[in-house]
Amino acid sequence: MYGFLIGVGVLLLLSIIWMVYRIQTLVSVVKGSDKKVVTGSNKVNAILFVLFLLGAGALMFWYSIKEFDNYQLPIASEHGVVTDNLFWITMAVTGIVFLITHVLLFIFPYKYQYKENRTATFYPDNNKLEIIWTAVPGVVLAGLVISGWMAWSDITAPAPEKAHVVEIMGYQFAWEVRYPGKDNVLGDYDYRLITASNSHGVDFTDKNSLDDFPSPKVVIPKGEPVLFKIRARDVLHSVFAPHMRLKMDAVPGMPTRFWFVPTKTTEEMRAELKDPEFEYEIACTEICGRGHFSMKKVIEVVEPEAYQKWLTEQKSFIQQNPALAEGLPAEMRELAEIQLSESKK
Repeated sequence: MYGFLIGVGVLLLLSIIWMVYRIQTLVSVVKGSDKKVVTGSNKVNAILFVLFLLGAGALMFWYSIKEFDNYQLPIASEHGVVTDNLFWITMAVTGIVFLITHVLLFIFPYKYQYKENRTATFYPDNNKLEIIWTAVPGVVLAGLVISGWMAWSDITAPAPEKAHVVEIMGYQFAWEVRYPGKDNVLGDYDYRLITASNSHGVDFTDKNSLDDFPSPKVVIPKGEPVLFKIRARDVLHSVFAPHMRLKMDAVPGMPTRFWFVPTKTTEEMRAELKDPEFEYEIACTEICGRGHFSMKKVIEVVEPEAYQKWLTEQKSFIQQNPALAEGLPAEMRELAEIQLSESKK
């Protein structure tokens, strides 16, 4: 190991000495004290630019084609089609510009390598060219921004009236899920109410909270609108479901939302991928601390009938922990007791 490091150090030292020598040579040229400008390395470097362009370009295209299936995940939501179209349009526009500029970048050092009999051309300005290369990118970028804004406005707009509501709360280092129960209206919450037994901070004095229930995973129906209400309990997190093309930050003190329509059940995606163990998942894409890597939550997409059956089998917070009803106003306690009596039937 030490021998390797010593070898690297020697190579670096030799490189520095060579660069110092080259700098001195260039300084002499600028001062006019050395007329010997064209050397063998001038043409070699020009040729290397072209070879690097061809080699790196071939490698880029080969790797992109080889790994395309791993990069382009199957789409499992309606808006995912729109998102992917926007992505590929952006890739086409920026990719064409990238290829043109970088081909020229590496060709020019070869085409215009220094020669003693060549003189530079003075080209002060060109107003028409300035207008073109300012206006064209401006129009193209405006089109990309407006189309992206329209897609963003759609998924963050108020969800359809009958959308299934799911609250996803992030904290270091996990996600917790809350459903609104039969009324499909989530009850209020308050961070000051967070305790070991009430990690969501649910306000049970709000009657809409009495039928809310937790779930160890996100269960949603295929083909019906789903609204994710997203919040964070401590620091920034980010809800990311790649197959749904869903990504939204979870910001402390600023609830966010995202609605979508799933198009493939978990079983259908397993069949498509030929992977019986496949699971949709939510991951955190905002680095939030040492346990960031562990913030995952399974999403299970089922048929609408199976979803309704699953809903009827769930028990509310109070049914799972009657102690949460203690200290409630008399009217609310009566409603909570009705919930408890229903759970015993």
